[in-house]
Parts: sequence; C-alpha cells; structure tokens
Amino acid sequence: MNRPLIDIKGVYHAYQTEDGPLPVLNGLDVSVPEGGFVAVVGPSGCGKSTLTRLIAGLMKPDAGEMWLHGERVTSPRSTVGMAFQNPVLLEWRSILKNVMLPLEIVPTKLTKSEQEERARRLLALVGLEGFEDKRPSELSGGMRQRASLCRALIHQPDVLILDEPFGALDAFTREDLWQTMHALKAEEPFTGVMITHDLRESIFLADQVVVLSGRPARTQYVMDVPTDGRRKLDDLYTPDAAERLNILRHQIEIAQGRSPVETEAA
Repeated sequence: MNRPLIDIKGVYHAYQTEDGPLPVLNGLDVSVPEGGFVAVVGPSGCGKSTLTRLIAGLMKPDAGEMWLHGERVTSPRSTVGMAFQNPVLLEWRSILKNVMLPLEIVPTKLTKSEQEERARRLLALVGLEGFEDKRPSELSGGMRQRASLCRALIHQPDVLILDEPFGALDAFTREDLWQTMHALKAEEPFTGVMITHDLRESIFLADQVVVLSGRPARTQYVMDVPTDGRRKLDDLYTPDAAERLNILRHQIEIAQGRSPVETEAA
C-alpha cells in the first residue's frame, strides 16, 4: 500500500507558559492521500492552527512523527503553499506582483515571462482577469482572498494549507469562493488540508472531515465524504448532507464536553 502524502503519527505538542507546559495536541493521527482534501474541524483553541504549522515545517512536534512525501518533516517545506483568513497582500505591490512574490523566494526554473504568464493564468481562473495592475486596497475582501489563493499556488506546491481562508467573508462571497476552490483544484491539482469552523464548508470542499477533540486534541472522528462529480451548492440541501451535518455537529458537541461520548460511532 502506498504511503499517504501527508502522514501524521502520534503527534504531541505543548506550548511553554509561565505556568508550565500547555499541551495542545496529544497522540494526533491524520493521513492524507496524494490529491486528497481533508478538512479539520474542532472546538476553538484545540490546536487546529498548530497542526498546519507542523505540517508546513514551521514548528517541530515535541513527540510523534510528521511525514511529507515519505520524508520526515524537520524544517520549512517549499512544496507547501499556505493561505490564511487575512490575505496579507502588500499594498505597495500590484495584485500581479503580489501573486508572483513566492517565486522570488522559492527556487523556480520558470523564466520571468513564464512566471508572469502563470500568475495571469491563475488570476483568470479565479475571475480576476483585468485586475492584475490594481492595488489590494482597490479590491473587495473576496477578491483579495482570490488573489491570496493564487499566490499560495503560484509555485505549484504539492500541498495547500488553508487556515480558515473564508472565515472573514460574508456568506454569499464565501459560497462563491467554495466553487472557485473546486475549479482551482480541477485545474491545479494539489493535496489540501483546510482548517475551518464551518461544517457546511467542510463537507462541500473536502473528501474527508477530521474532527479533533478538545484540548489537548486527538483525532476523535473521521468522516468520508462522497466525491462523485463536481459539487453544486444545491448538494448542501439534500437529506444526505443534512445527516452528515448532524453527525458532525454532534461530534463537535462531544469535543466541547456538551454531549456524552457514545459507545458506538455515529
């Protein structure tokens, strides 16, 4: 059996505080196959963002193993792209130059003209053709987030980490960007890990949802989501979707300590 592209085994991590170690992850196990898209949900403060930093190699776990491409993760990886809730675009650079920024840091074989061509293609894919020369302040929040996604993908990463990228957007813009994500993944294949508090978002975008327990977090529950064909927003209003959302809500309640743990999986 092929090894998952991302393989997290028994990870333990704690932050050092004045009162001593504060454990945030404890025996966490997560695996993501190549081309897979996993959404991670759980109570606030359970260590979801810590998990993304560990995958990217920005932090090292205190115990356990983090594997990427069959190699132990011990330092930052250039094959990982990241997008956050705050797009953090540089106001003194055009949108095109913002998107191309990672290519100034990550080694690439692309010529300058090829780099610009790729950036323009990505911007066109997310509906920003014609906005290449605008400054970030001239774009709406949703448009800035689209540019941020392009920037995260410009160097063709194998893994895209999304840390609540749509959390600050209004509901209509958020749903529009969900569909944009499907279009991007079809044109720019990657293995995705997304942190989210939106359960609808998790089942619409991911093919697997991992529920973390309360802090210190472990893998509490894993739900596989059917991936037959291109998803439509109408799919969120089917009986199957309602059942999946109810299961996930119940799992979150368990993680929050608001519902007793069941003896059998839902």
